[in-house]
Amino acid sequence: MAQSKNTPVGQTAVVQKFYPNPASSSINFEFSKEADKQCTVQIFNFMGKKVYETVPTVQRITVSLDGFYRGVYIYQLRDRSGKITDSGKFQVIR
Repeated sequence: MAQSKNTPVGQTAVVQKFYPNPASSSINFEFSKEADKQCTVQIFNFMGKKVYETVPTVQRITVSLDGFYRGVYIYQLRDRSGKITDSGKFQVIR
């Protein structure tokens, strides 16, 4: 099931939608326009270990889940200063 959110006033970067959830081979993130080049996407496994990080340069990115184990993952979107502006969780199934 896809998740979507409204852009909060005063925040510079948010995930508008991420899908599919649960995911098996890849997951897509769609960002508000303000997110471009202003944020970092980090993905952590449920034990808290960072397993992926990128700076999105477009409004939609696809993250390959090759090498991700089955389980729950948490994403965090951080602004330039490192403050978390958005977060959520998704499940990887195999």
